[in-house]
Amino acid sequence: MTIEEAQKLVDQWINTTGIRYFNELTNTAILMEEVGEVARIMARKYGEQSFKKSDEEVNLADEMADVLFVLICLANQTGIDLTDALEQNMIKKKIRDADRHKNNEKLK
Repeated sequence: MTIEEAQKLVDQWINTTGIRYFNELTNTAILMEEVGEVARIMARKYGEQSFKKSDEEVNLADEMADVLFVLICLANQTGIDLTDALEQNMIKKKIRDADRHKNNEKLK
């Protein structure tokens, strides 16, 4: 699935099953909540925190998909083509970081 297809799929779901988009501020708050759920799993799986009994059934891929879903909602609401945005962002990074990471002693 392309990013464009994902944006269309989310829009179709929202307008049929979801009835309508939550407003942008609500979706921003939901995005932060979903990112927090990813952070919680990461801190326990890859960090120093341990899982509680209630955390044992977590699914990192599903939580990341939740983040992506809400991010796509926000892009759709604000008229952002995420394919174009990512392409432009990669161009910026290619120029800005051409030698930055190669010259970073911390990465060697």
